[in-house]
Amino acid sequence: MYALVDAVSYYASAEKVFDPSIRNKAVVVLTNNDGCICAVCPIARKLGVPKFIPYFKIKNFLAKNNVVIRSSNYELYADLSEKMMNVIARYCDNHYVYSIDESFLKFKNYRYIDNWHDYGHLIRKAVWKEVKLPVGVGFGLTPTLAKAANHASKKLSGYNGVAVIDNDKSRKEILSRMSLTDVWGIGNRLGKRLSILGIQNAWELANQDAKYMRQQFGVVVERTIKELNGTTCLNWDDVKQNKKEIFSTRSFGQRITEYTELRKALSSHGDIVARKTREQRSLIKRVLIFASSSPHDDNYYKRSVIYEFPIASDNTQQISAAISSVLNEIFVSGVFYYRCGVGAIELENSQFKQQDLFFTNTENPVLMSCYDKINQRYGAGSVQLASQGTTQKWQMRREFLSPSYTSKWRDIPKIIC
Repeated sequence: MYALVDAVSYYASAEKVFDPSIRNKAVVVLTNNDGCICAVCPIARKLGVPKFIPYFKIKNFLAKNNVVIRSSNYELYADLSEKMMNVIARYCDNHYVYSIDESFLKFKNYRYIDNWHDYGHLIRKAVWKEVKLPVGVGFGLTPTLAKAANHASKKLSGYNGVAVIDNDKSRKEILSRMSLTDVWGIGNRLGKRLSILGIQNAWELANQDAKYMRQQFGVVVERTIKELNGTTCLNWDDVKQNKKEIFSTRSFGQRITEYTELRKALSSHGDIVARKTREQRSLIKRVLIFASSSPHDDNYYKRSVIYEFPIASDNTQQISAAISSVLNEIFVSGVFYYRCGVGAIELENSQFKQQDLFFTNTENPVLMSCYDKINQRYGAGSVQLASQGTTQKWQMRREFLSPSYTSKWRDIPKIIC
């Protein structure tokens, strides 16, 4: 048996954990620079608040209905996610974190469980008691059926946070009420192509001939059909595959026009890319560095440069030096820069690094290890390069940011007895 556990409107629910005064209020969370709505709690959803709409377009409606607005507090969300995952992992023998707010569970040696509904509610109660996050739990004979059951647990009437697909009756009942695009792996474009054949819901998709559908739509659809019929085809690796590219990009909270400010921003992105590269034990061979104005500006400007390292590197200092060496090719006076970023576009495995006879190795892995440990222990940015600066005018706008209750001493909740 498999299960999928995920939080209900995670970002919005996370905002309510340490602020009981808004638990019974409508809450929405905004994207970077407070641009669009990215999370809507169930109460706000009943008011008709849509996702992914620009905030300024719906600002008056939200104010009229007393909706609580929050900027994205990524530090808080990451910490609560780790706590939630630690609780969930206690209830299975194989746990796979799929995203920040959802995880798969696989039960190999849990034959003593005779009521999966009750077990699902046990998981929900544990997460709520210890983390104060509402979650939905779906059980299925395959990962895809578990995903479908999870959808039913939160979106279909008749299920109170837990759904189980363990026989043909429950499978038909849930799949016949699911649209094609609610099936794991079936996106909008593929859903439209399938609907042309007269396939309207997940149950009708499950009843298609898998081999024929593979000829028409590829192996992903074939595997999905088999999974919907109880044959496990999809699985997760014991070790996640390394990323082939690593990017750090962001639009600015306010426009940048100065050379030094653009260098600070790019150096900060380079630092993030270097850290993520070291985490997966890779090395960067080629790095993409870019900056641009807004595409809505009259004179849109964008410039990117690819820098190739003589020897693949994961050293933050080396990446910062590469950025400084090409910045003159990117910066143009008079441009109001709206966005910039750094991307490692060619990565190598650090275990198979090819040394060069004519270049001195300046990687200094001991220094980078110390650098990472300090930032892990005392918080990101505790130690950084001088090129990143001490003041950052380019930081993203977060006017409705809640406190970092679990990651900053000044924001730790105070209890008055």
